[in-house]
Amino acid sequence: MKTIRVWDLPVRLFHWALALLVLAAVVTQKIGGNAMAWHFRCGYAILALLLFRILWGVVGSRYARFSSFIHGPSTIAGYIRNGKAALRDKALGHNPLGGLSILTMIGVLLAQAVGGLFSNDDIAYDGPLVKYISKEVSDRITGLHKDVGATLIYFLVALHVATIAYYFLKKRENLVKPMITGDAPATVDAPPAADSAATRLLALALLAVCGGLVYLLVTH
Repeated sequence: MKTIRVWDLPVRLFHWALALLVLAAVVTQKIGGNAMAWHFRCGYAILALLLFRILWGVVGSRYARFSSFIHGPSTIAGYIRNGKAALRDKALGHNPLGGLSILTMIGVLLAQAVGGLFSNDDIAYDGPLVKYISKEVSDRITGLHKDVGATLIYFLVALHVATIAYYFLKKRENLVKPMITGDAPATVDAPPAADSAATRLLALALLAVCGGLVYLLVTH
């Protein structure tokens, strides 16, 4: 079976960097104390990555764009009934359910990262935007950040891992390998994702802009 470049290098690096940063954010929060400084730094990096992914979802390569995996109710229902046969020319990349999970993950992580800017640990570390709101409001946001947001992230990560295991064990489909190599098996004729040096330089420039904006936000 032939393979097609589906995931460009920027998407792959985003995926693994985000996974590592979320893990580091959880670990440093559990440790507490001086590790909270690194928890905040992880949050800033996560925010920059998410801003980049949103931009890349608009101007990135074919399968990275939101338009390639955001589907209407009828397509989602058809996919649930008939699988990839219902997708025709959009059988590569994220399937409709996977697309929903990606959007949900981005939304929850974005809300969590923004909430962290207004949160406090009631000891030594405050988010950089706490000074713009009252202590009462900051405490409420902190509660949502620590309890609701964290729980949602745990659930989504567990669902993500369970889905990967299900596809590997039940459908004999490895979802991890394409996110490493960029190439996925293709049973339909479809153009590959652009993954040239120019594409990668554009992604690097966008990431630098997003990183700069977050830096200005948290240091002004």
